[in-house]
Amino acid sequence: MNPNAASLVLLSCGDSAQISALQTTAAAPLAQALQLTLHHGLSAGPGSDSGNAAQQALAALPPACLAALPLDPGLPLEVGLGHWAAELGAARQPCVLLLSAAQAASGVPAAATALLRQWQVPLVGLAQWGRPWDAEARRHDALPWLGWLDAGAGVGDGSADAPVGGTEALVLSTRLHWRQRLVELS
Repeated sequence: MNPNAASLVLLSCGDSAQISALQTTAAAPLAQALQLTLHHGLSAGPGSDSGNAAQQALAALPPACLAALPLDPGLPLEVGLGHWAAELGAARQPCVLLLSAAQAASGVPAAATALLRQWQVPLVGLAQWGRPWDAEARRHDALPWLGWLDAGAGVGDGSADAPVGGTEALVLSTRLHWRQRLVELS
């Protein structure tokens, strides 16, 4: 079993500006909701995204962290063949795919899920940042959605107008699916 299976890698799709904007706003609230330390050690710096550097970065993940990958997992690595999705699959590293509400209403979730499944990445599930959350559409797309998270809705906020499937549901679903992945990896 991967010794870093107790950590999650946070994946997002799109160009670097989209990923940066999404992770800048959503990574910290997600880490806090999951009671994990946010880790920025998966660097996109020059030379750091080669296959060897990717393996080293994954091996060096601290326990109980949410490590944000600042690159699309389908992008080719700088050196050699492959990409981050292949490295994550080879390392058997559990991941959560974070998507914006706009991406959730597109083909991005299905395409990204297919890519991760192709490379046997232990995908805990998909999380949506922001509203609107369309629970019926998410059920019909048959993808492993965990729920949604929003800057205005904290865990246990108890607001009567909070839609079903908010932060609390996301946290519970993520923990359940993460435990299932850990059992599969052991």
